Amino acid sequence: MPCKPEILKRVPLFALLDDEETAVLAGQVELKTFAARQRIYKMGDPGGRAYVLVNGKVEVSTVDQDQQEVLVDAPASGEFFGFASMLDQTPHQTTAIALDEAVCIEVDRHDIAVLLQRKPLAGMDMLAVLGRQFHAAQQLVRTRSTRNPNEVIEQEATLGERVADEVARFGGSWKFIISFLVGLLVYAWINAQLGRRAWDPYPFILLNLILSMLAAIQAPVIMMSQNRQDTKDRLRGELDFDVNRRAESEIQGLARKLNLLGDKMGDVEDLLRNTLSKDQERART
Repeated sequence: MPCKPEILKRVPLFALLDDEETAVLAGQVELKTFAARQRIYKMGDPGGRAYVLVNGKVEVSTVDQDQQEVLVDAPASGEFFGFASMLDQTPHQTTAIALDEAVCIEVDRHDIAVLLQRKPLAGMDMLAVLGRQFHAAQQLVRTRSTRNPNEVIEQEATLGERVADEVARFGGSWKFIISFLVGLLVYAWINAQLGRRAWDPYPFILLNLILSMLAAIQAPVIMMSQNRQDTKDRLRGELDFDVNRRAESEIQGLARKLNLLGDKMGDVEDLLRNTLSKDQERART
């Protein structure tokens, strides 16, 4: 159905056009209405056309390598979807479905070519649309990428933090305990055998000073390593939360599809009942 110029004026991309250009573009594009849950286009369809949402709700999604549905965009009124595939004439990489009854403007490459010939600055607005979609794709990759918390922590660790980890790792091992105990016994035995010539006679005041200094230094180093371990645990918890949220979203999607399937089956049953009733009435007459 033809599109009125007043509708194009409400679209930010076409708001800069004058009345004559708007009238020309309105004669080229089409206004289409999609029912609730109607698919506007699916993944793999030819990308010759893009759409501008006038009113209603549309959900743009794709399927990842795990064959799970991923929400890519939920365009607001006046925003494009399917724009990139229309420009480079490649198959759609997403699927667009009208959640409610949606009214959209259908645009093809020829319409855009005429628009750019008459209003070259409108190309900057289209680049802004592509930029938003590009940033949305980047954000999707960042949020869905699988991260190993240990690798993330190690990449961001400083030299001091690495030293603290090694000190805490060695200080909490049997190797350190046995070697330190042997060193203490040897130190005490040598000073006891030297008698008055000992550099640290009993009660080993110098040894006590060294041990106190060692404990004073070792304690904050171990605490530093524990703080890094807490950071790792917190990152693991965040990743687990993301996984749980994704699982919850998938469960909700399955529940929505099951409910939709139940509604469709109910419609089919009603249709069969009505057809059966009509056949019975005809048989009686």
